[in-house]
Amino acid sequence: MAIPSLARVKCSDCPIRHRAVCARCDEDELQILESMKSYRSFAAGEAILWRGEPLSFVASLVSGVASLSKTMEDGRTQMVGLLLPSDFIGRPGRSRIEFDVTATTDVTLCCFDRKPFERLVDETPHVAQRLMELALDELDAARDWMLLLGRKSAREKIATFIEMLARRSRGTEPVPDGPIQLPMTRDQIANYLGLTLETVSRQFSALKKEGVIDFTDRRRFEVRDIIALQDATGDDADGGILS
Repeated sequence: MAIPSLARVKCSDCPIRHRAVCARCDEDELQILESMKSYRSFAAGEAILWRGEPLSFVASLVSGVASLSKTMEDGRTQMVGLLLPSDFIGRPGRSRIEFDVTATTDVTLCCFDRKPFERLVDETPHVAQRLMELALDELDAARDWMLLLGRKSAREKIATFIEMLARRSRGTEPVPDGPIQLPMTRDQIANYLGLTLETVSRQFSALKKEGVIDFTDRRRFEVRDIIALQDATGDDADGGILS
């Protein structure tokens, strides 16, 4: 069961302030959000929401990583997405959640009761605009995911996954400063990318041997060569222009 966090950070001091749903809010709008919010904490492995259950709240992920998954009738489960800090959980206007949401690491959420938040969206263009931007970013990520699963090799899948973590960790810097946490076990990564455990371990080892990445321990790594990493993703950086 989720335990409300005792720490209460002012919106203006929040670490995800300039990336979350409140990114475009002015001071008056931040005060409204401040009066509405509450924090909830979940331990790694704990269910945050079950697919189909009533959605009583929406939330921004403040810290940690959560997974989105769906379970088929025969019990097979597929991880279909990751939620990283500043990502949004829930849909205004939707009364139920369409995915299982599980804390992959320890997670802290900034939560808003769904009904009051929906009224705020109707009355506050800055929040509505930012929600649209987040939804479009999610659509782009889903299209990239289709490419990854449908066309990319095992090496390209692993490189894309690492590059995504690095991009989300680096802020405004061209290369992340310091170690990056690997938020999932290798078995979870294999499930997420549609690979075997052995293939994941082999590709990590190859990238380490080539000097692209280096592991400080089993769950933390550093990017040593960001250009080589981007090349390994297989993405066409110049938009398909042939020289």
